[in-house]
Amino acid sequence: MDGVKINLKVNGQVISKEVDARLLLSDFIRENLLLTGTHIGCEHGVCGACTIHVNGDAVRSCLMLAVQADGCEVKTVESLIQESGELNHLQQAFSDNHALQCGFCTPGFLMTVSSFLEENSNPSEEEIRKCISGNLCRCTGYSNIIKAVKQAAQTVSN
Repeated sequence: MDGVKINLKVNGQVISKEVDARLLLSDFIRENLLLTGTHIGCEHGVCGACTIHVNGDAVRSCLMLAVQADGCEVKTVESLIQESGELNHLQQAFSDNHALQCGFCTPGFLMTVSSFLEENSNPSEEEIRKCISGNLCRCTGYSNIIKAVKQAAQTVSN
């Protein structure tokens, strides 16, 4: 393989790997790093299931090449769990409010919302709806997701 060497930090761990120049970041995360919490749904950036953080911004990992993450700090849904192994406040809010059913879309929602709440700790329902509008869920009807985000925001602001 004629690869490109990339260096990045993923969930706090420094990673150096040689990758194919055309390898998607989502595939790199799942196949090379075995972090399978990042789900691949549409592979066109439409569903939001593959949302991760790159340098603090929520991005669709299926729209980014692994080589584009060279030198970046990447966080996946696996980064949200507390060191004790307990759920963080956002994950707990999703659980408390039954904001997931099949769970396929949940990692993308968690990553989208976690960066949103870092910037807006007291969002209105309209702001929450706008935030999650790029993430698709076929099971929940979104109302419990909105409740979960509201709960998580209250936890953050307290």
